[in-house]
Amino acid sequence: MLFSNGLTMDGVGVFTRDDGLKYEGTMFYNEEKTSWYKGDWEKNKREGVGDRRYTSGNFYSGEWKNNLRHGEGTMKWVTLGQQYEGEWQNGVQHGEGTHVWIVRRSDGSQYSQRNRYKGDFVNGQRHGRGTFYYADGSIYEGQWKNNSKHGQGKFTSSDGRVFEGDFVNDQMMKTSLNGNGSLTPVGISDLLRPDIVLNIDDLLKKIPEEKRDVELQQVKFVLLEHDKELKSIYSFYSRLGHGPTLDNTFLLSRLQLWQLLKDCNIHQHGITLSMIDHHMKGDDTAEIHSPFTTVLFDELLNCLVMVAHQIYSKDMMNEEHFLAACLSKLFTHIILPNAKNVKGFLFRQPSFAVAAMKYVKRCWGIYQAFSNADHPMTCRHFLWMFKDLRLLDDNVTTMRIIQIISDEKCQPQNLSSFVDLEMTFLEFFEVLLWSAEMKFQRISNGFKEDNLQSDSEVERDRPEEPQDKDEEFEDKDEEFEDKDVEFQDKDEEFEDKDVEFQDKDEDFQDKDVKSMCDVSAEDAVNEEVQIQMNEKFASAGHREDAGVENTETELEVQTIHQFFNHLFFPAVNHHQEVTRNMKGE
Repeated sequence: MLFSNGLTMDGVGVFTRDDGLKYEGTMFYNEEKTSWYKGDWEKNKREGVGDRRYTSGNFYSGEWKNNLRHGEGTMKWVTLGQQYEGEWQNGVQHGEGTHVWIVRRSDGSQYSQRNRYKGDFVNGQRHGRGTFYYADGSIYEGQWKNNSKHGQGKFTSSDGRVFEGDFVNDQMMKTSLNGNGSLTPVGISDLLRPDIVLNIDDLLKKIPEEKRDVELQQVKFVLLEHDKELKSIYSFYSRLGHGPTLDNTFLLSRLQLWQLLKDCNIHQHGITLSMIDHHMKGDDTAEIHSPFTTVLFDELLNCLVMVAHQIYSKDMMNEEHFLAACLSKLFTHIILPNAKNVKGFLFRQPSFAVAAMKYVKRCWGIYQAFSNADHPMTCRHFLWMFKDLRLLDDNVTTMRIIQIISDEKCQPQNLSSFVDLEMTFLEFFEVLLWSAEMKFQRISNGFKEDNLQSDSEVERDRPEEPQDKDEEFEDKDEEFEDKDVEFQDKDEEFEDKDVEFQDKDEDFQDKDVKSMCDVSAEDAVNEEVQIQMNEKFASAGHREDAGVENTETELEVQTIHQFFNHLFFPAVNHHQEVTRNMKGE
């Protein structure tokens, strides 16, 4: 059949009088017959179901109306590497459908990749609700507007990190914490990994139920905002006390977590390290204070959220997202400014810390042995222990021990409440290291003290020696004066007439050789140590200034070696033997 425009049509036509001309056939649109339509016609227009091949090679198969793609159909854009299968209206995608973009095969891969969208279309654009599957494995599920992610949605990156919340013009957004409710962009590099689990249900219970999901999301936003810094802090503290290794990668221990919290001065905000431990691990005392317990990165995040609530909940109660606001303030005011500024005795110098860590296991056993069966070590227990082991002297006094421990605690309202506060093992071990320094400070007096004072970072973190005019620990101080009921010379618990360990213990005074020789043995040890240390100082005096730091560290290591191996551990062994004999074991 020949049409008025000169084009030819091959096929069979069916004519009806009521509906006009209708037929099935094939129409070629060029002499090469590379552009054609085969299917239903009505009044010389493509109407019904048919296939259309275009000169470019693109191909459509589906329903037609008034010469336009309309209804259900599949279009393949061969040159663009795209395909759409779904609903059409007036020639464009409209309704539900699936659009696929074929990505060229990457180097070294035997498979082609593709992007795929499945969802709503309006006037040829992704609009409504749909899911976009990216070639790299990322997925977006949510609302769309004019081909852009817009509204509520969830984005999962190829490495599993997740963002769920508001999108504006393809951009992930979060609610600003400045209180005005504005939205700020979130970078894809800040997405929260799905394997991070926040166990903060107890805190969320303080929030109205209908607001909990939003509050949890805001807390996650704060965490992902500081994700890089937090990972760096975790890595830094997990390496403390370890020598170099091939990968230099470790998991954080409870001991190192205490150091982080201590460095950030958490104890100056009305919360102790022991309180934090109880919040983290419930009532399992053995688990709570073990320095060897592993703290995963997720557990660190949970800990920081809890600490933020403890410190700032009252101040931030009127904030729209008060828990997230607490956490944000904790990071900006406490954690980030102070983390990695290591304080105290244990981790002050890497090689010293490695040496000191060798004594942790034995000291942990002693910590447990001198603790009450129902409660962990307290300041009171520690003072009893030093009294029982006869380690108190002119350098290591009750007052100075109290000062050292009080520096690690929140300020108590009274002395009685202070001495009953629990001590973490880090606080226990730090006092032992301080005691080692005090016991043998007369040996290194001069060389060591001068160099310690020149090291500003170390010296500023050491407790200062009590001075005669010190307002807090002077002789006339109301809490620590000679008449102090708790720690006066005649204290019923520490007096010389102590029933269990008094010097005149009738069972062991004359018969126990070790008990008779305690003082002389200690003097002999100190005299031997003094000779050895003086020799080291004499040789050190001839070294160049460049070797002063190494020499100082060697002397500190030698000091703790002498303290633990020749004084503290022997004293503990002797005490335990005396105790067993008293019990008739």
